[in-house]
Amino acid sequence: MARKIQSSESFLKSLNALTGISIRKIKNYSKEHNLFNILEHPMVVEPTEGQLKKINTLNEFISSYLVLRMKEEENRIKLGSAKEAGEYFVSLLGGMKDKERFAVAFLDNSNSVIETRIVSEGTVNMTQVFPRNILKLAIANDCTGLILSHNHPGRTLNFTIEDKSITQRMVDIFHPLNIRVLDHIVVGGNNYSSLAQKGHLPVMTLKSAKYDPIVLDNKVKEDSFTRGEEVFVNEDEEELEF
Repeated sequence: MARKIQSSESFLKSLNALTGISIRKIKNYSKEHNLFNILEHPMVVEPTEGQLKKINTLNEFISSYLVLRMKEEENRIKLGSAKEAGEYFVSLLGGMKDKERFAVAFLDNSNSVIETRIVSEGTVNMTQVFPRNILKLAIANDCTGLILSHNHPGRTLNFTIEDKSITQRMVDIFHPLNIRVLDHIVVGGNNYSSLAQKGHLPVMTLKSAKYDPIVLDNKVKEDSFTRGEEVFVNEDEEELEF
């Protein structure tokens, strides 16, 4: 009951602030009638011309918001597996051949994408990533998980030592905050490679969090677990769900 009363008071104050109708008039009306009538049948409170215009604008905004929200829910992208994540980032980064870009998808607790950002853009064979910026975006999005991805303009799909190192750095930062690093996807043309699917995704912190910039250079010697190995995903590989 207390929560209901508090919510009504908040609605009443917001209605006053957004429409200009006095608190006294709104309270008097709410004693015997439904507060929503003021929005749905505004003439019941005999608003001025200016107040009526504000009510109509508010109603238009609410209607537009609800429609857009419904469409957004229908079209919400869910990345529940390495395959879905790989195909998603190929669509974003696969056609980019002029520069190396580093992107992050911020996910909610159902692994649906809240927001995806390209957080760094470099040259044809390297880019510099700033962990602080990724942390700020993660907090702003209230995410519970994230997926890292970057493209190799030269189309190589092998993970470099730096690729694995930055993944560990992200885990060091986000694991203590209960934010999961679900995968790191390398995109090369229309193909991709998943660090999680290869079984090399770090899941625990190794060191204390560091926030200094990280340089990704795809010319660097590849790590031992990918050297000489074709790592793009194909239909015969076992799919990994997050």
